[in-house]
Amino acid sequence: MRAVRYMSVGEKPRVTDVEVPEPGPGQLLLKVTAAGLCHSDLAVMSWPADGFPYELPMTLGHEGAGRVESVGPGVSRVSVGESVVVYGPWGCGVCRMCAQGRENYCPHAARLGVFPPGLGSQGALAEYVLIDSERHVVPIGDLDPVQTVPLTDAGLTPYHAIKRSLDRLVAGSVTVVIGVGGLGHIAVQLLRRLSAATVVALDVREESLELARRSGAQHTLPSDESALEAVRDLSRGLGAAAVFDFVGAAATTALARRMVGQDGDLALVGIGGGTVEVGFESVPFGSRTGITYWGTRSELIELIDLARQGVLDVHVERYGIESGPEAYERMEAGLVKGRAVVVP
Repeated sequence: MRAVRYMSVGEKPRVTDVEVPEPGPGQLLLKVTAAGLCHSDLAVMSWPADGFPYELPMTLGHEGAGRVESVGPGVSRVSVGESVVVYGPWGCGVCRMCAQGRENYCPHAARLGVFPPGLGSQGALAEYVLIDSERHVVPIGDLDPVQTVPLTDAGLTPYHAIKRSLDRLVAGSVTVVIGVGGLGHIAVQLLRRLSAATVVALDVREESLELARRSGAQHTLPSDESALEAVRDLSRGLGAAAVFDFVGAAATTALARRMVGQDGDLALVGIGGGTVEVGFESVPFGSRTGITYWGTRSELIELIDLARQGVLDVHVERYGIESGPEAYERMEAGLVKGRAVVVP
């Protein structure tokens, strides 16, 4: 089969031929119908050789959708031919976090060598992908896999962060989304659907601000110092009830810290390397600053149910599998609007 693979540290990804895997006990083989690309992939491919944590070569792609091609012994709840998406943050399956469906916070996975597809295990940017357990797939029925596959990360990650702050997002409050890319434009839609807060979207690119407007943001502003006063005015001097930073660079985390109001939430979701100093006088009283990672299995099920209601409109750019490396180049150059999806 053809697969987009990271061959060795420092190389660009390329398309190669690999053997189709066979499912063992408890495993499933999916014929891939769609696979999403993510900035996390670019981050992995920028890591130095010293201490690189994964075995290479590695097929990329941690957003996956497919039809069940075959199953190994012991699989009983998923049928051959069923259309599913993949829950990516795999855990040990038996600890307290995993028992709650919060495998994204499993404390044992890395030590046990349990890695997400495309982030340590062989990923979904291929014609077939092997899934370790039936608990890591969610049926999607007749939903379009190309439109649905970004929900497994680009949707699940903001959904998880937003749910933690819903008690803050009451009528009359203001919430801010920084960075309206693959995750941010879905975050805007989720905030409009799940909360009564006024949604303000910030970005440095006009095309991203236009995507924010199409996604339902009531206000769109350049991501710079001028946005501080605008958010202060919109919130009647209170500051934002919640700020979701999907960039995470030094400039955006500094902006986010100054925008959040007292008893507000500051969620750092992006992996741009920025930090927030937390101390008695560095952040507003009562505020919560936190880092989230992906989302829970139950939240992915909830997101698929929202998709069935037709309330989410994920903006995707489609690529064939041979164009996977080109899609990464476009993403790195900031040319992808929304989410890049490979359709084998």
